[in-house]
Amino acid sequence: MRSVVYPGTFDPITNGHVDLIHRAAQLFDRVVVAVAADTGKTPLFSTEERMALVQASINGHANVEVVSFQGLLVRFVRELDLTVIMRGLRAVSDFEYEFQLAGMNRRMAPEIETVFLTPAEQYAYISSSLVREIARLGGDVSTFVTPAVQAALNRQFR
Repeated sequence: MRSVVYPGTFDPITNGHVDLIHRAAQLFDRVVVAVAADTGKTPLFSTEERMALVQASINGHANVEVVSFQGLLVRFVRELDLTVIMRGLRAVSDFEYEFQLAGMNRRMAPEIETVFLTPAEQYAYISSSLVREIARLGGDVSTFVTPAVQAALNRQFR
């Protein structure tokens, strides 16, 4: 059985994230969406809220599970007995950081591979930070996130 972990802050989960999860669900028998609890950032939503929003956004895939994790990703991946990390690439600007991260993970855990997926073109420009900013300023984010996430953002910035 081929399994993959897709880690992220998902603050908030965007349609780009959802697209990558759907793609991964077609490629892998098991997809673990891992919501980072200790991100080094100040998230807009709590870990529990982010997990619930991810779950509400990806319904329909029996082979996808949503969990949270703390600490070093490679340690968490080993705890789950997985060997593949999936990362999303939107643009060339993402590649440098993701390439560096994959190299560090490989150095710490050579048995764990990193695979990269790109979202559909219509989602390539969407980022969580831009969505948060648009929502904070009262803009319409309905084309960037699911209805559940849009409602949560509207409540947050009411």
